Order: sequence, then C-alpha cells, then structure tokens
Amino acid sequence: MAKSLMFMGTGSDVGKSLLVAGLCRALANRGLRVAPFKPQNMSNNAAVTADGGEIGRAQALQARAARRAPISAMNPVLLKPEQETGSQVVVRGQRRTSMSARAYWQERGKLMPEILAAFRELAGDLDVVFVEGAGSASEVNLRANDIANFGFAQAANVPVVLVGDIHRGGVIASLVGTFAVIDPADAARIRATLVNKFQGDPALFCDGVKFLEQRTGVPCFGPVPWFADAAKLPAEDVLALESYAANRAGGFTIAVPRLPRIANFDDLDPLRAEPGVSVMLVEPGQPLPRIADLVILPGSKSTRSDLAALRQNGWDIDLVAHHRAGGKILGICGGYQMLGRTIADPDGIEGTSGSSPGLGLLNIETVLSPVKQLRVEQATHAASGAAISGYHMHMGVTSGPDTARPFAHVAGTPEGATSMDGRIAGTYLHGLFAADPFRRAMLGNAASPDLAYEAGVEQALDDLAVHLENHLDLDALLALAEHVDLD
Repeated sequence: MAKSLMFMGTGSDVGKSLLVAGLCRALANRGLRVAPFKPQNMSNNAAVTADGGEIGRAQALQARAARRAPISAMNPVLLKPEQETGSQVVVRGQRRTSMSARAYWQERGKLMPEILAAFRELAGDLDVVFVEGAGSASEVNLRANDIANFGFAQAANVPVVLVGDIHRGGVIASLVGTFAVIDPADAARIRATLVNKFQGDPALFCDGVKFLEQRTGVPCFGPVPWFADAAKLPAEDVLALESYAANRAGGFTIAVPRLPRIANFDDLDPLRAEPGVSVMLVEPGQPLPRIADLVILPGSKSTRSDLAALRQNGWDIDLVAHHRAGGKILGICGGYQMLGRTIADPDGIEGTSGSSPGLGLLNIETVLSPVKQLRVEQATHAASGAAISGYHMHMGVTSGPDTARPFAHVAGTPEGATSMDGRIAGTYLHGLFAADPFRRAMLGNAASPDLAYEAGVEQALDDLAVHLENHLDLDALLALAEHVDLD
C-alpha cells in the first residue's frame, strides 16, 4: 500500500485543497506515483471522472496536478446541497439519494466501509496518497459517526498535518485551540502543524513557530507565503464567488445572476481570465446591468427553486428587456432548462413534484428524470464550427422546436437549442469556455488571441509546486507519511 498523509484544517478555506494540489504536482515532478483522496466533500462544483462518475472539482484539479485521470475513488462521498437543510448524496460517483442534514448526520457512519474500500483501491498501486479533510478538525459536535476528518484518520490509521490560515488572523490560537478541544486520541494523530497564506517577512513569525512547537509538541511547517496565482486555478468553494465583485471593468461585459444554488460556476473562470472581458456577478436585489453584452444563466443544483428566485429578483423582466435591446443570452445546464416553456419534475427529484413555467425565451420543454447523465464530450459549436471540450452532468431530457437549431453537435448528434434570431441559446455542456477556439468565437474581438487557458492552468500548477518546494521542507513533510494496510 502507498504511504499516506492527511491534511486537516482549523477551519474552512485555510488552503487545504491548494496545498494538496501543489504537493501532488511536486511529487509527480519528482517521478513519484501520487494521487489525492477526500473521504467526503460538499460542493456543487463537480467534475466528471474517467470511470463515468462525478467528484468534487478540487479533487479533479488535484488529480490533474498528479498527472492522473480523475476517478470516483478519489472522492467516494460527495454532498451537493439542494436546499438549506438537505443535499444530494453521491457515493462512488453516482447519485444515491437526497437526505436532510439531520438524517445524513445520523446515517453517514454507514458509508465508512465504502470509503475505506475506495481508499484501499486507490492506494494499491501508488507511492503516496494525500488525503484532504473537510471543514474544521475541531468540530467536536460533529465527531460522532465522522467520516471526513478524524473518523476517517482513525479508521484508516493515517497521520495528520493540521493547517491554519494566518491571513484571517488568530492562527496560533486556532492551531493550539484545536489540540485543546479535540479528543486526546485524535490529537495524538496530529504529526505536525502548518501555517499557510502568510504575507510579509517570514522572519517575523519565527517566534510563532517556536511557540506552536512548544505548545503542541509537534513540528511546525511554514509559514507558506500567499500564492497569488491561485486565482488562475478552478475554484470549488462558493466563497470564491466573493472575488467576482472586485473583477475589473472590461470592454465586453458578461452578467451572471447569482442563483441560490449556483453550480459548476467554474465554467466562468476562462471568461474571467480574458483581459478585455468583465464578468459581473449580479447579487440578489440588484438588476441585470443594461451595459451587459451577454447574460449567462449558470448551472443550478435546484433548477425550479432557482427559477423562482430569479423571478423574485425581477431578473426575468430584465432578461426580456436585455433581449429586446439586442443583447445575447446563454443558458448552461440548469440555466438552459430555465429558458424553456416548462420544467417538469414528476418524480420530485429536486423536491416537491410538479411543473414550473419557464422563462419562455426558448421553444423547448424539460422533464427531469432520476438518471444523471455524466459524460466527457468533444463537441463542435454549430454556429462557428469551433471545437469544444466539455462534459455533461445533468438530470433531465429537453425537447422542442428550437432544438432543431442546435447549439453544438456531439459525435454528429444535435445538442442544445438556439432561438430563431440566434441571440438566445442553451446547452448542457459544462466547461465549454476552456476551449480557446470556441471562447474566441463567442467573444469575437473581445477575446485575447494570446490567452491559452488550459496551458495557463498547467503553468499555475507547476508554479505552485515550485512555491511549495521553496517554502516547505518537503522531504521532512513526506517523512511523516506512513504505510497504510487496511487488509
């Protein structure tokens, strides 16, 4: 079995995902066989795997960093929030059920055998597996039946590195405090701490490192300086949407309404990388800007519910006005379904069964179905002939007259729909803007002829690996990893 090391955080967004991605690339560059693993993730940003399932976007990026194809074993349990108190439960890449938070908390321990089986399967032919925890390691109120943090670490006998974020302040108290509040047996599993996201002169934290080592009794790695190019990598956490408000002004403006259950919003990342484009995330209560050249209705984890929210904000009226003024509209996945005449959910897949009137901007109808379509696709944009590399991740069948004017062709089969005037279109293809030829065809003169998005992601991963090599003693960190034998 491979050696393994787990990274837990003092809280959410301390940089665990980025650290694991950078370490995967660093070890891959050293010629080692490495892969990521996250027992349980919660995210509506997901990726399709090589074995026909879905996992969290962060684990797919980490797999890419490790130069391995993403597989469902890398993230055996994925929770996709559908409402305030419930989520879709995806196990080994496939939707199993939807549960309330309370019911899941009571039942989640039953998933541990499947999680350990996935871990065993993944680790069987590797040198190193980097495991990522979820949320905060100090959530003692959630320790019973835990499968994401110390529950997994104890069951799999994996050593732990505890990560703290100095950028948010209080990193010494959060690291030392975690040791103070968790069970002593869990604390004994922590082999080191790591201080992340440092800005300034690292020498000023030398006394902090000494204090942490004295109070915790384990080595302290870092501080790891802030990695500015993290913004060039696909984000998973909805917290990343907050940065959209600071997006620069550009000559070509794209408006995106922030839906309550927005999903796969990393579709927008290549557009934000364009120097001549401004992507404006429109918050609830704000109108869609009149200056917008294009409005994108993004993916949604709860299409009918988000459609109702769209109407409550008056965005349906703004969309009609935008179209009348000559603007363009593109719906992706759930956004595509919203553009039609009706969305029917006879089986109550997203909640209460029933049917909702759509926006009526495309002459199509959608019926949701329990079978989720998960496929990586190579497509051709119908209007321009530009190549698209994307993926399907949706539940539902869409039909109607406007599908006779497809948005794209997949292996010769029509995909999506376009209005008669050509200014409104919808597609189930996620990840489409990462394809440089297609993005340039959509944006015209606003697109940079020099931006190679995927190459930029690869460069950012390589730069991240160098960043960690320069600021961490990777050999000492790797020495903490231990062989795990679950047989």
